[in-house]
Amino acid sequence: MAHGSALARERRRAAALFLAPMLAVLALVAVWPLARTVYFSFTDATLGSLDSYVIVGVENYRWLAEDPDWWRAVRNTVVFTVVSVTLETMLGLVIALALNARLPGRGLLRAAVLIPWAIPTVVSAQMWGWMFHDLYGVVNEALLAAGLIAAPKAWTADPDLSMTAVVLVDVWKATPFMTLLILAALQMLPRDLYEAARVDGIHPVRVFFRVTLPLIRPALMVAVIFRTLDALRVFDLMYVLTGNIRETMSMSVYARRQLIDFQDIGYGSAAATALFLVVALITVTTITLGRVRPGGKGGSG
Repeated sequence: MAHGSALARERRRAAALFLAPMLAVLALVAVWPLARTVYFSFTDATLGSLDSYVIVGVENYRWLAEDPDWWRAVRNTVVFTVVSVTLETMLGLVIALALNARLPGRGLLRAAVLIPWAIPTVVSAQMWGWMFHDLYGVVNEALLAAGLIAAPKAWTADPDLSMTAVVLVDVWKATPFMTLLILAALQMLPRDLYEAARVDGIHPVRVFFRVTLPLIRPALMVAVIFRTLDALRVFDLMYVLTGNIRETMSMSVYARRQLIDFQDIGYGSAAATALFLVVALITVTTITLGRVRPGGKGGSG
């Protein structure tokens, strides 16, 4: 028993030794900048007075709570996240089910589906910006030719259409990510379950809801959580596609405007810290809800 305890302690020490370099790098590139951001959020520092700032306590957070533009940015981010992630999950599931079937050229189709995801976000946003152009864009040309609109639309400038345009671009780009994770889960499912269901004459729709969906649920939750994190932190897509307009300004774009455009390090750091807290809260909530199963608590039932 003593020998086993000594071996366990030795393994723990070895594990800590191997993890130390990674933890040091993580602290350097993540924990330290985050700590500095939180610290500056309690000051009145500006870009030109980083050596002569004053501690102002929670004053920046009080201003933030009273700023309607901040709450508009929170609302935009949450709406964008809910709509885009929901659409991406549904489309990703449908496409993954189609690619999981035995189709000719299935490998080529899988590679083609990943192309939008492989394109950098800035490039995608710039490309779609031209496609949505009110004078030269192919989107307006196609809608006009189909008789769906009577005049060209300024998709990225119109307050009523700009969020729709951003969501559509994000769905186009991020759906392959959801498809890839769901398809990987589908590939791991035991085929004998489906053979038994086929022999018993169970309808495919019932098989999907009673067999397939419960089995891929863990992978589906991982995909949803990853996409939710990305969507809550969205910056480049909105900034390149629509700029600083209030109708699509996300929390990240708002924080960037305070930090860079207005050079207000203290207030901008408060906005960035609030963004971190919102993302952390929603992430914890999503993970908690994902563990609760119908008919029980905490994964039981």
